[in-house]
Amino acid sequence: MTRLVANTNVQYLYGMKLLLTICLLTACQAWGQTKYIFQRPEMGSPFTITIYGADSASVAQVAAAAFDTAEKLNACLSDYIDSSEISRLSATGGQHRWVPVSAPLFDILQQSLQAAILSEGSYDITVGPVVRLWRQARKTHQFPDSAALRAALARTGYRYLHLDTLTHAVLLDKEGMQLDIGGLGKGFVAQAALDLIRRNGYPIAMVNAGGKIVTGEVPPGKKGWVIGINAPGEKDVLLPSFLVLKDMAVATSGDIYQYVELNGKRYSHIVDPRTGIGLTRRRNVTALARDGTEADWLATACSILSWRRSLQLIRQLPGTALLVTEMKNGKIIRKSSPGFRNYLSNPSRYNLSTQ
Repeated sequence: MTRLVANTNVQYLYGMKLLLTICLLTACQAWGQTKYIFQRPEMGSPFTITIYGADSASVAQVAAAAFDTAEKLNACLSDYIDSSEISRLSATGGQHRWVPVSAPLFDILQQSLQAAILSEGSYDITVGPVVRLWRQARKTHQFPDSAALRAALARTGYRYLHLDTLTHAVLLDKEGMQLDIGGLGKGFVAQAALDLIRRNGYPIAMVNAGGKIVTGEVPPGKKGWVIGINAPGEKDVLLPSFLVLKDMAVATSGDIYQYVELNGKRYSHIVDPRTGIGLTRRRNVTALARDGTEADWLATACSILSWRRSLQLIRQLPGTALLVTEMKNGKIIRKSSPGFRNYLSNPSRYNLSTQ
């Protein structure tokens, strides 16, 4: 059930999972525009849509269409659903045949393959067999069996994923391959929802897919959409300066919610495709981009890459920026790409290093 909020004097801090918190500092009525907020669960997380508009009925209709888009994309792209299109495609691995796929699936596969190439495999959509072992490890609190891990790694590798752009067909070389869009799927769906809202005449909007956030034009009387970033390892503590965004996307990767502790060591749900091991570094990586999919996979890839290589990657991609926050000896260490401070509400409150 979609919930509509159209108050004219509301002030609150709205916490969302997956490391980003939206600060809806004013819910106002200005220039004939009222802010409407809708929420319902999608993709296993709260999915929130904010739209400024004059006609509540029309706004509600557009929001419902955006939720419907998210639901249909999830049904197509989720590897948790055995009947999804991506699960059916994975089942064709090693059959040596090209499989025609839908436009949304081909689109996300193209973007995933490009992300893998640019990140030199630090983002890899074919890591599904390894991810499934770690999902089981979080349930059983047992380290994945080393032989099973080696076998799973042998079934991964983005070079075994082939796309035919003329026929929109896909070939998976290896038997047992499992595609997993978890490192960019929510950003992709959030962007699709925002694009639909804009096409329907509402450019002042924001979509938050479980912490993967895409923003449209600036709300009335504001400088941008105000978004807070959690401190490393903290669910309720924010860093001292907020992001102020317009026509931008932001995603943060970290291990606040999804991790497992084994033999005294904490392993993130983010798996290094090169080793098959969950990350153990306690840090948050926040990526900004012009597109939700790009921001999402950048946050994932730069969680795995070194700081130096992450900066090199950001320099390759116009309109992107990066912040890495890490807890060391009880202190928060922050590093950012040179352009990141341009998006902060109060950059003087940040002690940022670009080295």
